[in-house]
Amino acid sequence: MRVFLFGANGQVGRETLAAAHGAGARIIAPGRADADLSVPGAAADAIRSLAPDAVINAAAWTAVDKAEEHANEAFRINAEAVGEIAAAAGEVGARFIHLSTDYVFPGTGSTPLSETAPTGPLNVYGASKLKGEALALAANANSVIIRTSWVYSVHGVNFVKTMLGLSKTRDELAIVDDQRGGPTPASAVAAACLQVAARRDGPSGLYHFQGAPDASWADFAEAIFAAAGKRMKINRIPTSAYKTPARRPLFTVLNCAKLLRDYGVHQPEWRGDVERAVRRLIASHEE
Repeated sequence: MRVFLFGANGQVGRETLAAAHGAGARIIAPGRADADLSVPGAAADAIRSLAPDAVINAAAWTAVDKAEEHANEAFRINAEAVGEIAAAAGEVGARFIHLSTDYVFPGTGSTPLSETAPTGPLNVYGASKLKGEALALAANANSVIIRTSWVYSVHGVNFVKTMLGLSKTRDELAIVDDQRGGPTPASAVAAACLQVAARRDGPSGLYHFQGAPDASWADFAEAIFAAAGKRMKINRIPTSAYKTPARRPLFTVLNCAKLLRDYGVHQPEWRGDVERAVRRLIASHEE
């Protein structure tokens, strides 16, 4: 299976490269010079020239707060380019797997969200990702959109590495406790993408995937510090006490039953995984 991968240098992209051989996939990972998502048509041309079996898009504008002042750039990467990639994948008969976000939801409920739950993003980032979903599904009927959340790994910039970095100089932190979601290992997202890509005739459409059990950011932080053996006083605060340029949804626990039913993909248990990630980061002095 030849897989064209966008975002190979990101968290999910790097884990996809690592898992590819075991999944029977040969990855084609273009650099920005070969397939710049900010340039209209560039990524689509690269797909047409190589005609892969599947296309995985793990690339995105993920700077949530920065997107508030750079909406055009965010919509270009997260929406317009996605539609172009999906269309090109369809032209060559490739499956298209695209990663989206829990931030497409307003976060006003208290019951795990299914794929049919009403959307209503609170920020530019979420709006751009929602637009990308719509463009992909309209351009290619063989598109699979996987919404995920709170992704972390030993690579890149993420909450785990941020907490470990702060613990070097702080013994007390204020962490938001009223936003609830699911920490998700990037390695599990990569494995899910490859599993879906391998099913050429599998169902298409929207799917949810995140780690279990659900947690608040304060819960997540506690688990990180416990894994690191750090004594940290955590002051649990409401979102209203932590001002950011972009608003965040309060409740984005996702119902992941559909992905299990259609593809046999189970939710990852994040607590054990985050312990392993923390140990790796400490051992490599990258925390």
